[in-house]
Amino acid sequence: MSLSEPRAFLIAYDIADPTRLARVHRYLKTVATDVQYSVFAAVVSPRELERILAELAERIDARQDDVRAYPVPRRSHAVALGRQHLPEGVFLSDEQLLGLVAAALGRDSETGS
Repeated sequence: MSLSEPRAFLIAYDIADPTRLARVHRYLKTVATDVQYSVFAAVVSPRELERILAELAERIDARQDDVRAYPVPRRSHAVALGRQHLPEGVFLSDEQLLGLVAAALGRDSETGS
């Protein structure tokens, strides 16, 4: 995979301090789409993800906080429990997720910009 090829990542966090939590949440809203409390989806290149994680590292206390980024596999199966934003039994493929996140951020889903 190219360092400039956009792909979907889930970024999740557990922040101990309310002030840091607010900073992390505000920052992530500028670069990703919130999909659940403390979980964001981003369509970015691996290089852009590194930049996002560097920005997050400046906003957290590594001794108390936990931030994780997970790549969303191109072909995956999702299981959802509880309240959903989509009708029951409807899941998004990676391509649909790429398009939705890019649209929410006002980006072109093909280029990520």
